Amino acid sequence: MSTTAVEFKISKKPKTILVEFNSAQFEKVAGIFGMFNPDFLKSLARSEAQFRKGQVRKIKSLAELM
Repeated sequence: MSTTAVEFKISKKPKTILVEFNSAQFEKVAGIFGMFNPDFLKSLARSEAQFRKGQVRKIKSLAELM
């Protein structure tokens, strides 16, 4: 297994982390998380359509979804 360097930068802003990687590294991460899965791509299209229709709300925490 080959290792690749991914750069993490911690910002001076609280709760902010910047992660930088090149396109090849992104493709590996996307593949691991299933971002090329057809179901995932369809769900992205649905969420973009809902966003355009204004069917979204802002949340401050994932606990608000419960």
